[in-house]
Amino acid sequence: MHPGLVGRLALHFVLWSLLSFGGTLGLLGDMQRYLVLLRHWVGQAQFSASLALAQASPGPNIFLFSALLGWHIAGWAGALAAALGLIVPSTLIVCLYTRYHSRHPRQPWLRAFREGVEPISIGLLLSSGWLLASHTAASAADSLALLATVAACLRSRIHPLWLLAAGAAAGAVGWL
Repeated sequence: MHPGLVGRLALHFVLWSLLSFGGTLGLLGDMQRYLVLLRHWVGQAQFSASLALAQASPGPNIFLFSALLGWHIAGWAGALAAALGLIVPSTLIVCLYTRYHSRHPRQPWLRAFREGVEPISIGLLLSSGWLLASHTAASAADSLALLATVAACLRSRIHPLWLLAAGAAAGAVGWL
């Protein structure tokens, strides 16, 4: 392992943690750009597989996702550095914010902050969705499944776990 790799990895996960308003999934585009395209620390297949495994797992999936990426890059030390780097800074900020907000709920800057962060968070999530879709939809069947899933999520009350199960079944029988 290259000296300083774990430190550089931890630093980037700390930075992503500090930018993760609306959830870390909104930062997938930058994570993919840095880890896959710029540093070549993981391949696109590893990145996508790690995300899919984390999303299908119970519990705090972004914690698992960051640990999986760190493990691919630098073993157990990388897993710990990535997971803690992503979780600890934002957790501290949320705790401090919550404490301050409970004592000063009518501060105008708190409302302005929330209203300013909401559209940015939505934009980051949409860009992440686009990035993942562009790397996933390799065939017409994949594209059709992706569009059908989006339509089902937007237009029906089907629970997302049923959609995941249907996708797993379609993959298992070779349709996707």
